Amino acid sequence: MSMEFIRKAYSVPCKRGGQVIYRGRGTEERGTITSAKGAHLMITLDGESKPRKFHPTWELQYLPEQA
Repeated sequence: MSMEFIRKAYSVPCKRGGQVIYRGRGTEERGTITSAKGAHLMITLDGESKPRKFHPTWELQYLPEQA
């Protein structure tokens, strides 16, 4: 599956390089979308070296692009 599939299926504005805030561990953690794997997003959280798999709608806030 692809990023386009995730955008359409979950109505989220995900794209490679997009910034997110993850709130699933009780704090706000920023991260960067690196790819899609199946119906999940691979996101590298700030301060980590490897991406993790995240569900597109679970505790994620998609940040708007900066001009």
